[in-house]
Amino acid sequence: MKPAAEKAAGKGAQEAVENAADEAAREAADKAAGVKPAVSAGSRRGTPEPGTPATQPAQQVRQDPSADEPQRKPASKAEPAATLPQPSPWQGPARHPGPAVVVTAPGVPFMPWWKPPTTGAPAQVLVVGLVAGLAGAFLVPPANGIGWFLAGLCAVGAVLFFAGRPTVERALWLAAALAFLAMGFLRAAEWVFPLSVLASMVCGSLAMAGGKTVKGLVFGGVGLGLAALRSIPWVAKGLSRRGPIGIRPFVSVGVAGVLLVVFGSLLAGADKGFNDFLEGLVPDLEVGVYVRMGFFGVVAALGALGACYLVVAPPAINEDAEAKPGTLRLKDYGLPVGVLVVLFTGFVGTQLAVLFGGEAYVMKTAGVTFAEYARSGFWQLLWVTILTLGVIAGVARFAVKKTAREQLWLRVLLGSLAVLTLVIVASALSRMWFYQQAYGWTVLRLLVASCEVWLAVVYVMVIAGGITLRANWLPKAIVATGTAAFLAVVVMNPERVVADYNVSRFEATQKIDVEYLSGLSEDAAPALVRLPEPQRSCALRWLKDRYFEQDWREFNLARYNARKSLESVAVTEVTCESSYSAER
Repeated sequence: MKPAAEKAAGKGAQEAVENAADEAAREAADKAAGVKPAVSAGSRRGTPEPGTPATQPAQQVRQDPSADEPQRKPASKAEPAATLPQPSPWQGPARHPGPAVVVTAPGVPFMPWWKPPTTGAPAQVLVVGLVAGLAGAFLVPPANGIGWFLAGLCAVGAVLFFAGRPTVERALWLAAALAFLAMGFLRAAEWVFPLSVLASMVCGSLAMAGGKTVKGLVFGGVGLGLAALRSIPWVAKGLSRRGPIGIRPFVSVGVAGVLLVVFGSLLAGADKGFNDFLEGLVPDLEVGVYVRMGFFGVVAALGALGACYLVVAPPAINEDAEAKPGTLRLKDYGLPVGVLVVLFTGFVGTQLAVLFGGEAYVMKTAGVTFAEYARSGFWQLLWVTILTLGVIAGVARFAVKKTAREQLWLRVLLGSLAVLTLVIVASALSRMWFYQQAYGWTVLRLLVASCEVWLAVVYVMVIAGGITLRANWLPKAIVATGTAAFLAVVVMNPERVVADYNVSRFEATQKIDVEYLSGLSEDAAPALVRLPEPQRSCALRWLKDRYFEQDWREFNLARYNARKSLESVAVTEVTCESSYSAER
């Protein structure tokens, strides 16, 4: 019996050692995973120690490891010792627990400076979205017309109802957005309206999102669209917190619709004038009309909701307005910029010779007429102006400006380059002027010349900002002046200006390109009726059968004036010849 007892004691001691090793391994694994055990080892195996609280740390429970050894039951084949839970075959191999992953709201990791609202959308936001959506669905026509302006006016009014009194800057941007939409019923040119709608969207986005730095202005131009997408869960959260709406509002809407149909039909049958009035208000609806109304309604509603979202959760993108110190040293940018300064100086010297020498100098040196000389170099000078602006912006942003010497050299090099480029802009404008004297104005030439004038203003602002090397105001000023320049061009009515100039020029020189003028829109009709026959019929032959609005929402002042002008003259079928060759 003694050998058997010794054998049993040895087996028990071996099992105790194995259990202690398993316990130490578990504690080491828990410590590596960052898990602090709340119960003792015995309770983790499913046998809690009597009298030990569940929340007591294991270090306080097991002060004497040998004390609980007699309480352990030796493992046997019938009752295996408790082990750690094994992973399911469907879960793949077991993995060591890693660091905790913090899950944040959608969009926050990528845009930490734009935090979402903590609460759902209030009831006023839902009203704003409903008003803007209905205005977009029922007021926006398929073509350009006054309906676009009215829909924009309703949307802006609804947003301001929620946002409150706007700041001066926001009011100016919103006024610019409405002014661009007004071109829908003030101008008839097909190229003006799409650009005006795009400009209106950008102005509306800048009004609500703001922007001071380059990064802020880029976000401000598209921020309204991003906010419209982010407003969907915000609105859904606001609706869910209010619970079910109930059936009573739908019943009220249904009763109102039935009453409107019944009494409207009776009154329309009683008076033909009132019937015609109602038919003008209610357009003929088809499947395509429903789709268009739904599209414009959804876009308008999302735009208004995005504007309200920006009011509640404005982005803090301009907090990093202070730019990081530059790393471009003087020896890095001095030679490239200096080479450009020397090159531009030589070109400007040549332009002064052309300016004082005139056409005789050009024909002697270049062997071409003055108009051909002006035409050949204008576009190249325009690209030089644009590219040089990029060079100046890049060097000014990344150049080191710590010492007075570095600041002086930066002012001298970039200031000289800006001044010389301003002279090149003047040269390009003079070439355009000589070119139009030979062939007359076109819409493209007028737009490009206007762009050159704006670039001249930009270079003046660059020179002013380079004096102090502090031009935080410059990005916003460039965007604002560009917006104002484009708005001034479309308000000026470029096609009418071009037509007036060419008609006046024809009266003086008897030269006119009627083929080009016949391709202009109704904006040019009041000027083209001044032409004598057969030039008048050649210029207006396409306008007499042009589309005119059929719906009050498509009312356009330019088309209305063109129709009145065409009623006062006769347009006949004639053979038309241009005074110019195709090579212009």
